[in-house]
Amino acid sequence: MTKALDDLRPPLIPAAEEDDDGRVLLCVDEMLTKYCGDFGFWQLKHFVLTCLGWSLEAFHTMVMIFADQQPSWSCVAAGCVEGSSVCGLQPDSWRWDGGQGRSTVAEWGLVCDQKYKVGLVQAVFFGGCMIGAGIFGHLSDSKLGRKGSLTMVCILNVIFGLLTSISPGYWTYVLLRLLTGFSTGGAGLCAFVLATEPIGPNKRGIAGMSTFYFFSGGIALLSGIAYIFQSWRSLYIASSVPSLLFLLFVLPFISESPRWYLIRGKTDQAMKVMHDIATSNGKHLPKNVYLALDEEVNGNGMQIKRKETVTGSVIDVIKSPLTRTRLLLVLVINFTCSVVYYGLSLNVVNLETNLYLNVLLNAAAEIPAYLLTAILIDRFGRKPLGVGTQWLSGIFCIVGSFLGSQGTWKAVRMGCGVLGIFGMAGTYNLLFVYAMELFPTVVRSAALGCAAQMAQLGALVAPLVVVMGGGFPFMVFGACGMVGGILILYLPETLNKPLYDTMNGMADGEKQAIVVGARLK
Repeated sequence: MTKALDDLRPPLIPAAEEDDDGRVLLCVDEMLTKYCGDFGFWQLKHFVLTCLGWSLEAFHTMVMIFADQQPSWSCVAAGCVEGSSVCGLQPDSWRWDGGQGRSTVAEWGLVCDQKYKVGLVQAVFFGGCMIGAGIFGHLSDSKLGRKGSLTMVCILNVIFGLLTSISPGYWTYVLLRLLTGFSTGGAGLCAFVLATEPIGPNKRGIAGMSTFYFFSGGIALLSGIAYIFQSWRSLYIASSVPSLLFLLFVLPFISESPRWYLIRGKTDQAMKVMHDIATSNGKHLPKNVYLALDEEVNGNGMQIKRKETVTGSVIDVIKSPLTRTRLLLVLVINFTCSVVYYGLSLNVVNLETNLYLNVLLNAAAEIPAYLLTAILIDRFGRKPLGVGTQWLSGIFCIVGSFLGSQGTWKAVRMGCGVLGIFGMAGTYNLLFVYAMELFPTVVRSAALGCAAQMAQLGALVAPLVVVMGGGFPFMVFGACGMVGGILILYLPETLNKPLYDTMNGMADGEKQAIVVGARLK
């Protein structure tokens, strides 16, 4: 029986094909599994270095929590009552603790009837992220490649981040946050794809789930940096310098994805990377073994020239019945997930607890979520885990919406927020792995870019929900979590399926998987 099952499994990864010159043609997954190693020293080094880009995204995104906070204030004249609202006080009867340079709120008076401007600048940032995710997702699949796009993102982040620190006024600040969002929107996307594509199918799930450790670590580190640099201008400088260091000392040691080389017709460069992987991992890659697209390995490549670039776009994803529904579901699920994740992160300003501690606790709650989902992802699959984590977050958010904000209930509500972050952080990370496996290499970054755009749209909505205050944000977050969990039920399971290269290759592979599944039954 075991032998029969083994005979049925190989078609899920295209079998080796021998061409007229006696060369053995393998797809990337099979070459990694047979000759290079799924996850050896080369992949470990490349993975860690590339995922540092996630920490940079955390810096540029979450810096707004500290830079745009409303500081505490004190009375300095008669007629001022401590603990009351500053809106009804005379301007010269109170002052901000730490001075006007403590935050943008203090410097530009973004309180009372101007409070909406805080949510506006945060929404504008995520609007920039939405635009950037789509553009850099396309560039990552086409001309710039994964590494080239990541390089461009970091350059722009350094420039816009440093310029933000010298903003002369609010509207200049809004513009620069929009531009920073544009560049930041592609950082995590490019880093994720570049980090996971050279990893073999047996380790890709757990590796992909580990990328968000770097994002949470970046948030935790940012809380410490913000505690040291308590002026918002100095904080923007301190949060931008790491991108410069990444450009100078990390990117030179990162390799371009062999999958991108392959679909661009650069087979020699792709083979060079595969030889480097094999050598670093202590493996041997035979001279007669060559990379080929999955549809070539399947024997469907008679009409494809070996050196021809294979291209694809979101239009191709929409045209294909196989991927069109997947894309729509992924878009809506990413939107709901992002509303909850960023909403809970930004909602700490409404909890009236220690801001630095609360941000640190939220970041700390994410880490065990990533560990747990990384352990379970290859045991239970993507779909059950996605449903469970979203519903877990949704339930705690709904409970939090009914709790008060005074005394013990304030701490309990904060606990519900932390547990909500715990569940949704696992989902947010899982969705990157899931979406990556749902689409082929030729359109993978473009599809992920669309998903990231919807995530940024959700992040854009989040601060507008947060400014409502009270239990309303928790109720919205809870509803989003429950709806997202229901929608993920309609996606196909991708556990133990290969990363396909082309649209035709995916279609053929899915057909073979259906045949294999029918035989197993």
